[in-house]
Amino acid sequence: MEANKTKASMFFFVLSMLSISSCSAFNITKLLNKESDFSTFNKYLSETKLADQINKRSTITVLAVANDAMGGLSSDDSFTLKSVMSVHVILDYYDKEKLAKLAKNNRSAMLTSLFQSSGVAQNQQGYVRVEVVDGEIFFGSASKGAQMNSKIVKSVTAQPYNISVLEVSSIIGVPNINASPTPEKAPSPKKGKSASLEDEAESPSEDTAESPADDTSDSDSEAPSPSKARDSTPPKPGYEDDLVTADSPSSTPAPAPSKNDARATAAEVGVGVVAMGLVISVLVALF
Repeated sequence: MEANKTKASMFFFVLSMLSISSCSAFNITKLLNKESDFSTFNKYLSETKLADQINKRSTITVLAVANDAMGGLSSDDSFTLKSVMSVHVILDYYDKEKLAKLAKNNRSAMLTSLFQSSGVAQNQQGYVRVEVVDGEIFFGSASKGAQMNSKIVKSVTAQPYNISVLEVSSIIGVPNINASPTPEKAPSPKKGKSASLEDEAESPSEDTAESPADDTSDSDSEAPSPSKARDSTPPKPGYEDDLVTADSPSSTPAPAPSKNDARATAAEVGVGVVAMGLVISVLVALF
């Protein structure tokens, strides 16, 4: 029984989670298909792939423009079209009541659009300013020089805290939004530095690179041979006969040993033999 209760509770938990996710999910294309007045706006959202980005969000607000107010936009310039359309997608949930309260408390509020998250917006082009004037809610770009020329007409549809679709009277104008950002060019190398490197790589300097043959000839002329150096030194007066050089051996023979030295050596050998015999006799007597 307890196992069945556990399985049942898990089943209802999964079912409740699925129901919650299905309620929070939305499809902007299907929502706008119900309103024929926004067919052009809806088509541009699909062509620019912005509809896919909107459907991936959990909270979003779309400022839709009716067909008769879409003049000036064309699919010929895909970059400008996508940029302008993404300004009309606010990255939070706002209905008329929330916008009126926000603008009234702050007089002027700044909202973040999908264009800001693209990384292409410059000079606050990705922000939308909202103001309340004479009880009406107006929108305009936060860029310098932009006009507050678009106001709320009505609420088209809403899924509270997930998606809100509001109709605005005209396209929100953004200054210089049609200017595509140009990538920064890498700085070119300095010509002076490259020229000096080429000069260094051409050939070795004439002052430092000398011929090996010249060095060899100079060293041979400066270093005399040892034999010539000794021969060139004159002998002292009176010592011509005693001068012995390393090149020739001396002509005087070594003296032969005398008879007295031979006799002394023989006597020493005899004494040693006698002493050794005595030592051996003593050792034999003891053992």
